[in-house]
Amino acid sequence: MSLVLSETVRGVATLTLDSPPNRNALSTALIEELLAALAAADADDAVRAIVLTHTGPVFSSGADLKETAAAFGSGRPPVSRLGEVLAAIWESRKPVVARVAGPARAGGLGLVAAADIAVCASTATFAFSEVRLGVIPAVISATVLPRLDRRAAAELFLTGATFDGTRAERIGLVSAAVAPEQLDAAVEGYVRDLVRGAPRALAGAKELLRRPRSDTFGDEVRAMTELSVSYFGSPEGVEGILAFREKRDPNWVPDGAA
Repeated sequence: MSLVLSETVRGVATLTLDSPPNRNALSTALIEELLAALAAADADDAVRAIVLTHTGPVFSSGADLKETAAAFGSGRPPVSRLGEVLAAIWESRKPVVARVAGPARAGGLGLVAAADIAVCASTATFAFSEVRLGVIPAVISATVLPRLDRRAAAELFLTGATFDGTRAERIGLVSAAVAPEQLDAAVEGYVRDLVRGAPRALAGAKELLRRPRSDTFGDEVRAMTELSVSYFGSPEGVEGILAFREKRDPNWVPDGAA
């Protein structure tokens, strides 16, 4: 039985965590399937954006603790593979949108933070519950800390307290928190905009967000000028400007996109 469902429609690959009996816990099997689905979507030229969502009431409860306990002394726990998933989302050439309709805990928050855009229901709840289990949110800090307000990160990492979607938006964990009945429309709005971006430009914009800045302002401006000129002269840049002048969609916009 598959733990991750995948479907591509009009340039959007929707990857669905589908293990509701254990609240979409991040087991080794689920992680391996999610890695395969992410790799396939990233390699598919027809895919312009990826949506990460879930079945059941819970987005993800974090690491599979039953499997983790069984691994003591005899194998590697699922958390040893979690970093691979976070990297696959963070470094994907395609923009990734997380759709969070219900609770996310511990490692599940790492997935949310790794996504380029995250939208949650205002009623969804979150918690960095690791310290209450005698561990720390080490792996997920790689994606969480660049997103979170530093004071909020200190409070929530140390207390393990539960907070709602509204606060998740306020501290930077998610891009938007909306009423539950508006969640799908909000995700569709982001996706509708994303698929209108040029594939190489989207990948380049993601790299731009991740790159370290140059040592001096002058070096930074020179590097960014060179990069900008290269994109204006690229096939995508030429096509995009021509399409704008001709008042038509560029050739990369999927058929049927609004």
